[in-house]
Amino acid sequence: MMSQRERDIRFVICHGLKLRTSGREREAWSPSASASTCSCKLTVTMDPRVVENIYLLVIVTLVSVLQNVFFAQKVERECKSHHSHTSAFERVSCANRNCMDAYPTFLAVMWCAGLCLSQAPAAFAGIIYLLVRQQYFVGYLGQTSQSTPGYLFGKRIISFLFLMCIVGIFNYLLVRYYGSDYKDYVETITKAASALLLIP
Repeated sequence: MMSQRERDIRFVICHGLKLRTSGREREAWSPSASASTCSCKLTVTMDPRVVENIYLLVIVTLVSVLQNVFFAQKVERECKSHHSHTSAFERVSCANRNCMDAYPTFLAVMWCAGLCLSQAPAAFAGIIYLLVRQQYFVGYLGQTSQSTPGYLFGKRIISFLFLMCIVGIFNYLLVRYYGSDYKDYVETITKAASALLLIP
């Protein structure tokens, strides 16, 4: 048996609060009267406009997950083929650990930059970061010094994404409190600046 509160909640979910206004008269449907006969099916669909604004970020995130799987398989393969205390295993394990330590920071700033400012430059920077992270991982397997360029390049990309977050939040505050929207100009500058990430 459903309680009165549960029936009311179910009615509101199924029918909504249907109000009919005619002049000064307003008639509201009674939740308790019709809740017992409600048998609707709820379907949840993503708004296409929301998907349009995040799909590039989703693609980069999925690619990064596949890269994490590759790193994990590399560690597992090295562990099975060699003793767990060999220098080769230590290098691949350390490289994987370093990459995973920076991974949450990368995801956070990429998504914040994409949502607060523009998804295209944020996703582009994300792809570049994944390539750099791959270079760092492979370089670490050889000698530690070979991974230094990838590490420094990754820091530059993280800084760029963090700057995008700050600019996006600052622009939102300008719109909210002063009515000045510079997002179009900032997006143009950001798209041009993202190409500079390709410069070593």
